[in-house]
Amino acid sequence: MAATGSEKQGAKAYYVSTPIYYVNDAPHLGHAYTTVAGDVLTRWHRQRGEKVWYLTGTDEHGQKIMRTAEANGVTPQAWADKLVTEAWKPLWEHLEIANDDFIRTTQKRHTDRVQEFVQDLYDKGEIYKGGYEGPYCVGCEEYKLPGELLDGEGDFAGQKLCTIHKKPVEILSEENYFFKLSEYGEKLLAHYEANPGFIQPESARNEVVNFVRQGLQDLSISRSTFDWGIPIPWDDKHVIYVWVDALLNYATAVGYNENQAKFEETFPADVHLVGKDILRFHAVIWPAMLMAQELPLPGKIAANGWLMVGGEKMSKSNLTGIKPQDLTSHFGVDAYRWYFLRAIAFGQDGSFSWEDFSARYTSELANDYGNLASRVAAMVGKYFGGTLPEAAAAGEAERAIHEGLTKAVTEADRRIGEDLDFQGGILAIFDFVKQVNGYITEQEPWKVAKDTSDEGKARLATILYTAAESLRAVAVLLNPVMPETSQKLWDSLGATASLGALADQKIGEAGEWGRLPAGTTVTKGAVLFPRLEEKPTA
Repeated sequence: MAATGSEKQGAKAYYVSTPIYYVNDAPHLGHAYTTVAGDVLTRWHRQRGEKVWYLTGTDEHGQKIMRTAEANGVTPQAWADKLVTEAWKPLWEHLEIANDDFIRTTQKRHTDRVQEFVQDLYDKGEIYKGGYEGPYCVGCEEYKLPGELLDGEGDFAGQKLCTIHKKPVEILSEENYFFKLSEYGEKLLAHYEANPGFIQPESARNEVVNFVRQGLQDLSISRSTFDWGIPIPWDDKHVIYVWVDALLNYATAVGYNENQAKFEETFPADVHLVGKDILRFHAVIWPAMLMAQELPLPGKIAANGWLMVGGEKMSKSNLTGIKPQDLTSHFGVDAYRWYFLRAIAFGQDGSFSWEDFSARYTSELANDYGNLASRVAAMVGKYFGGTLPEAAAAGEAERAIHEGLTKAVTEADRRIGEDLDFQGGILAIFDFVKQVNGYITEQEPWKVAKDTSDEGKARLATILYTAAESLRAVAVLLNPVMPETSQKLWDSLGATASLGALADQKIGEAGEWGRLPAGTTVTKGAVLFPRLEEKPTA
């Protein structure tokens, strides 16, 4: 689903990427968590008026995909085609993900450029042939160090297990091609030192710095024991290591070696969003590859934590995988988009429970936000025939609301737009929602309405205008998070006729008081957050 914002021709795009996801199975909550975060971030920057490029996609090569396809009796390409068409793309459309591109690593625009990139490294002397033997996790598509293994128990007694997948590793011995990763340790450390925000959060940065300080080994960049991958251009008995192939999508998707103008206007990414289990690939291998090609490094590698259920990482392998549709069918898409970014601090692990989602939905969305919108629309309808009245002079209570809005916009813009603190930004907006609720409770417009004098009518008009104008700002601020609900509120306020499309409203302008003009038609539309039915049973 492509989306564009206000763009300045030739300006560097604000470029955000998700990991490209393995197509060994359908997406679960963990995949959607990262993708929704990227969508909110890029929607926010679009509403700043910036040129934006949001990339996601699928990783379709490697041994894991090959084995999954074999287990299902089809070719790897047929398996990938089926999963992308029937599972991945439909889910992103369902969740209102406004990506500008969807890259597949089996596409020619990618495979040809990967071969060129690797050939160039080989011609520069950055790649050599050698042998290697070690423990390999097919799930991670990665050789493991001794400290990254667990001792197996029970059925796996006497075997070494991957700490992430809890499955035995395989001892592989291959003659492969190697990238001289060991030569980039000091350069990487110097970059980390000069750019302390390059890896986030700080705990992730510390982990990577300590890993690199221990010394890097050269990286095996080819495989010769299977053939599902991009062939090494100078030796077709080998295929390119899936992680080298995958990382290059961030360059190939934006015109590397094919569309130089687009490449220069987009690359490098301002933010790579990744899961913490694939941080080293992005914070060590990827920048080293770019250094070897003298290409600019990304601005930020942001690692999100794991979604936990029952104390374990959510995944298909440990049977805690949950379909996003299981939740959206009950809570709605917008509430789904809001919940995970609201409930979990981005960069930290967070536990999910149905009960917590239900409690937050009822308290914050239905009671605080939805009820505010309904009450204001109903009172404008009851006391002013649905026409937004003109406010009289603002008093101390109104000035407090004006100041509260300014604070909410400033803080939300910094936290979401710069710090990737989605939780903090959403809380800043909802603190303002609570302030407006408190304002209405204190001002008691239903009592003021009993005063039929000119002074009483003017006071009532001021109260209701203040509340409606506050909701106008909230609709703009929450549009990147909950676009469907925000549009409903925008329509209810009659804002389109005077202010134009919601998507064109700038984040900074949300705090400019008085943009919603008196005289607009306010209607009490559908309830923004309907009462939840009972939790469905399995």
